Amino acid sequence: MKLLPLFSTLALALSLSCAPAHATNSPGVSWQAAAADADIDRAFTQAKAEKKPLLLYWGAKWCPPCNQLKATLFNRADFIEQSKSFVAVGIDGDGPGAQKLGTRFKVRGYPTLILFNPSGNEITRLPGEADAAQVMKVLQLGLSSGRPVKAVLADAKAGRKLNANEWRLLGFYGWETDEQQLLPVAERPATLTQLAKASEGVDAETTTRLWLKSIGALAEGKAADPAQLPRLRGVLADGPQARAQMDVLSNEAPDLVMAITPTAGDTRAQLVAEFDAALKRLNEDSTLSRADRLNALQARIELARLDTGKDDPHPKSIPTSLQAEARDQAARANREITDGYERQAVVTQAAYLLGRAGLWKDSDELLKAALARSHSPYYLMSQLGSNAKKQGRKADALRWYEEAFNKSEGPATRLQWGSNYFAALIELSPEDTPRIEKAAAQLFAESAKDPGAFYERSERSLKKVATLLGDWNKSPAQAAAVGRLKAQLDGVCGKLDGSDAKAKSACQTLMAPAAKKA
Repeated sequence: MKLLPLFSTLALALSLSCAPAHATNSPGVSWQAAAADADIDRAFTQAKAEKKPLLLYWGAKWCPPCNQLKATLFNRADFIEQSKSFVAVGIDGDGPGAQKLGTRFKVRGYPTLILFNPSGNEITRLPGEADAAQVMKVLQLGLSSGRPVKAVLADAKAGRKLNANEWRLLGFYGWETDEQQLLPVAERPATLTQLAKASEGVDAETTTRLWLKSIGALAEGKAADPAQLPRLRGVLADGPQARAQMDVLSNEAPDLVMAITPTAGDTRAQLVAEFDAALKRLNEDSTLSRADRLNALQARIELARLDTGKDDPHPKSIPTSLQAEARDQAARANREITDGYERQAVVTQAAYLLGRAGLWKDSDELLKAALARSHSPYYLMSQLGSNAKKQGRKADALRWYEEAFNKSEGPATRLQWGSNYFAALIELSPEDTPRIEKAAAQLFAESAKDPGAFYERSERSLKKVATLLGDWNKSPAQAAAVGRLKAQLDGVCGKLDGSDAKAKSACQTLMAPAAKKA
């Protein structure tokens, strides 16, 4: 039950943009916007000619962790100064060819940061979940090394000697955005364990990070060696160590506890208490960003929920004192934040953790109050829909999901938000065949206008709709609706560029499972 709150519990809850002129809207950095292969090729040609590395940022306007990067990293004086030594390229996920570029670079999650050497070889993926100062250090390591992390990993696995900086590149690699570039997901726990052992005696902080990540990477329900409990307790009790590993401890708190203490009881309760104390210190650490402090608070809430139902909307295990802290910190953030990027990141996270604490009224009120001040209010509307659904308010949920879809902007985002609305219709109102057909027809019509509709996020959104239609198709009326939608999609496929075999094939096979039942 990994949190990844800014990296993105919220985005995942939605199931699963950088402006055209300047990809991130961040002052001081000469971002080059890329929306097609020609843009990327031009940037790589420049990097090679100038003998500079290239930093690629893949993000979206609405994405909370992307906005957090803009608020805490991209506006840092040292980042702006460092940017003069590399070519900075930003891909807006809603650009006309952005989803095709996603396939080229094997990126899915927003945000993804990839550093390339001047020859165009990938050096490393930066850890977007770490705090800005840590990301800067890893960026500087990558820039000074120029050695692809894939080669570093191969040497480490072969038992060859690495220096401290090379180990640090492995420890701070963006494993969450790896997309199996270095390792299949199934191999990650064992490989991280191997790396942690091999790094001992070189860099203690990196060894601890690799070890913690190896435990956090274990599949849910798989226990770690209980003999490692004293080591975890030592990290939690040591303030500087906990601060250095703050992102891992916050993001993976439930997984770490369940792996090392797989059954409820006194040992787990003691570990949770020690974890809570460490997270409370992080939550009160003024050197951390508001988002990171709220991240620690959210982890405390998740630990308090550990032995209750995963999706229980009204957990009785949350202490009233913890609820009070959640209310106070959410209200303070809403009151004090003036930066629009930080607001998009922090207010959405605060609303989410209020819901996890069972404070639905507070969560709803925070989101509604923030709508007028958000540059992407449709994201907040989706959260309001999710809140309503979890509370059993079906009509309100559908109203908010529909409004979020109607107000969403950008081709990839509209398909994603539309598929979320469609999924809510199928779940909450499966008998409303006309409304369901209308929503699917609108999405297929929008796919006809988007040259990247059958790539990456957009393709996954459309596949989601097709799969749900197949499961929903159980009556003659539903079969007739599916038949009409299939005919509509056939028309879309027929108009696609014949030279784009990938898009053509994806379109033609999209409705096959659903149509078989029609």
